[in-house]
Amino acid sequence: MSDRPKPEFTCPTPLPSKGTILLGHGSGGKLTADLIREIFLPAFQNPILARLDDQAIMSVDGVRLAFTTDSFVVQPLFFPGGDIGSLAVHGTINDLAMGGAQPLCLSAAFIIEEGLPMETLSQVVNSLHHAAESAGVQVVTGDTKVVEKGSGDGLFINTSGLGVVPEGLCLSADQARPGDGVILSGSIGEHGIAVMAVREGLEFESSVASDSAALHGLVAAMVAATPTGIRCMRDPTRGGVSSALNEIAAQSRVGMLLDEKTILVREEVKGACELLGLDPLYVANEGKLVAIVAPEVIEDVLAAMRSHPLGERADLIGTVTEAHPGVVAMRTLIGTTRIVDMLAGDQLPRIC
Repeated sequence: MSDRPKPEFTCPTPLPSKGTILLGHGSGGKLTADLIREIFLPAFQNPILARLDDQAIMSVDGVRLAFTTDSFVVQPLFFPGGDIGSLAVHGTINDLAMGGAQPLCLSAAFIIEEGLPMETLSQVVNSLHHAAESAGVQVVTGDTKVVEKGSGDGLFINTSGLGVVPEGLCLSADQARPGDGVILSGSIGEHGIAVMAVREGLEFESSVASDSAALHGLVAAMVAATPTGIRCMRDPTRGGVSSALNEIAAQSRVGMLLDEKTILVREEVKGACELLGLDPLYVANEGKLVAIVAPEVIEDVLAAMRSHPLGERADLIGTVTEAHPGVVAMRTLIGTTRIVDMLAGDQLPRIC
């Protein structure tokens, strides 16, 4: 028998855990979906939550209000194209916008680790203020907590948002229908790669900046073009385009067939993904949206999007199908078809 030590094998995909929380539970992928289905939905079950949209839409005295909340734990705090402050504003506004809402106001709560430089906190707060002001939204309430050194990794931010939804507009992930078009507002993967590059000290020939931006203006232009033809929208953040479309396919019980040649990926992002062994479809975005629209309004929606600065490169990337409910597939550049599944864990943790 050989005296050589036995090889040790590791699995890059986190194994399901029933006893402890894994980092992958915050990925926006399969483990996140399991956590929501097994822990949170049974505890808080109600018709509004069961829609599993990015926001809750409620009617209060005849006014349709959208409400959402989000927490941001990005590391590092500053990255090309933004920081945790501007990201918190954009991410919360975008969750409201995916329900068709125009934002009214935000809250901002800061969990600060002991020892964080005052200058760093001031920079983040000023950035958050500037992002909100640029979006035409006020921060009207908030909270501050400080935790012991070593307990908070610098700074975490929680933001909540309130918005108004136009009467007659009803967007939800359960409304996709066979024959609908799948539209993407622009190139993908820039936010995740920008954060990862700074975190890991990577240098590329051309810098990659986050696409972080508030999308409510783009959504307003889309809704104005066709108030009834848009089925649903998602901003593909954690888990990227793949997770967003898989969630819609599952909720609507439909299939989807994407066309890889129509999915725009900047060469810098493509090169970085190849270097890091990542798939751009799973990399987070913070200034893009995917929309499912009725076939008869596809051209109207695309025209409206392309007339807006944040949708200039919008394109039709696929269709909704009746076959294979819950499955997202893609026709590749070489003519084959592959499944675009939802990841179990997280390629890039702590990116939002």
